[in-house]
Amino acid sequence: MKVSIIGGGGRVGSDAAYALQLGGIVREIALVDMNKDLADGEALDLRHGAALCGNQVFTSNSEYDVVDGSDCVVITAGLRRKPDESRLELVNRNVSLFKGILDSLKGCKLNAGATILVVSNPVDILTMLAAQSGIVPESQVLGLGTVLDTCRFRSLLADHFKVGARDVSALILGEHGDSMVPILSSATIGGVSLASINGYSDEAVTGVFDFTRKSGAEVIRLKGGAGRAVGVSIKEVVENIALNTEAVLPVSSVQHGTLGISNIALSLPTKVGRRGAHEVLTPAVSEAEREGLLKSAKSLSDVFSSLT
Repeated sequence: MKVSIIGGGGRVGSDAAYALQLGGIVREIALVDMNKDLADGEALDLRHGAALCGNQVFTSNSEYDVVDGSDCVVITAGLRRKPDESRLELVNRNVSLFKGILDSLKGCKLNAGATILVVSNPVDILTMLAAQSGIVPESQVLGLGTVLDTCRFRSLLADHFKVGARDVSALILGEHGDSMVPILSSATIGGVSLASINGYSDEAVTGVFDFTRKSGAEVIRLKGGAGRAVGVSIKEVVENIALNTEAVLPVSSVQHGTLGISNIALSLPTKVGRRGAHEVLTPAVSEAEREGLLKSAKSLSDVFSSLT
């Protein structure tokens, strides 16, 4: 499988490429960046480690010719969010840049069944734009969505309860942004309801979620931008596409009626495989959670409507 990363010279793109190198599933990784030297440098650095990782090919350019023959295009390019700026506030600064990327991709020869994975923020709005671009069928466009938020939430809950992060099952759905919704009604640790675990309280778990929601801004404040966790989150989605696993992931895709949500892209549990979103599952949620998801959808719809 060939994966092209648009913005591959940046923090997120290069961390994603490194994670994919360590994963060993992807056969070829192409890095595209406006800064050709940066893209070439990242590709060379990855190539230097090939003997200890796997039999992979790395290419790079500032032009889009290296994207031809891709099975998955990951778009990470975009302006960086300020610490006090919401992801939706990025919309006016990033939409024109993103449309330029889509125009460039229209000239590329992607393989049949190729997917586009949008990572740039505001990811749900940009996923909707990519889905409407006609480059690939709508179902083959995914946004990273709340895969990263869910990973952060599970990891921080594990810290709080002093358990292994892989034992925590808890979802965040909706917008990758301020209106995201934690699905606590079905959260478990090792199959045991979260509410019955020693150390649980509504206040404590709400505190963990609040920190999760603000974690992106905190990482930006502390080190200038997120990279490691988003890189492994991208790897999770891309490798499940490559292996056609139909793993259920909270990716963003255009919705068509699940929980009463339509005509906007946001995250719901989705079977992910070789051709993108195979099926959106209807999660069991409380009434408050459902209302939160509807509010999240409306918030995104209002922003998207202002663009067209």
